[in-house]
Amino acid sequence: MYKKYIKRILGFCISLTALILISPLLVVVTIWLHFANKGAGAFFFQERPGKDGKIFRIVKFKTMTDERDADGKLLPDGERLTKVGKFVRSTSIDELPQLFNVLKGDMALIGPRPLLPQYLPLYTPEQMRRHEVRPGISGWAQCHGRNHCKLSKKFELDVWYVDHCTLLTDIQIILTTIKHIIKRSDIGQGAEDMAEIDDLGFMDRLLNNTNHAD
Repeated sequence: MYKKYIKRILGFCISLTALILISPLLVVVTIWLHFANKGAGAFFFQERPGKDGKIFRIVKFKTMTDERDADGKLLPDGERLTKVGKFVRSTSIDELPQLFNVLKGDMALIGPRPLLPQYLPLYTPEQMRRHEVRPGISGWAQCHGRNHCKLSKKFELDVWYVDHCTLLTDIQIILTTIKHIIKRSDIGQGAEDMAEIDDLGFMDRLLNNTNHAD
């Protein structure tokens, strides 16, 4: 009952209430990033797979400029990450616009983090089960390693969550996430939602699949 109905209703009500309460903060951060990003805009949009693998557009605050080198290539992430963007990311403020995704029903407050669409053909049937629920702003895997966790381990934790999705589990994840945010612990400084690449088998398959597509 909770997983199928109550979770969605609670997520909608909490997200709507939160957006109303933090709307002044969202306006200030939007203006702040607009100028800090040197014309690159304040929001980051990207396609991600949601429930049942359905593609949607995730929205986050943009923490980097779009500056390029003489050849027209984007500069390394570290050079494009602004001081404002670093602060916004370290405090997880960049995640707040995803509350709009929750309102739309593309995401939930709690669930497996949505990765990139090109990973979809590479999942094993068991790993693919992470898409049986809506992706979340935070999740079980983020509470057990966050950005320092191999992809295969993240998928294992995500599937565990799918089989153990309860109100108490979600409350536990929310409290742990708040603790991480307050301590600013385990926050990544790299590209958007990049996982550790030491899971060579999965990454090799991803690269090989990309090369063939080209």
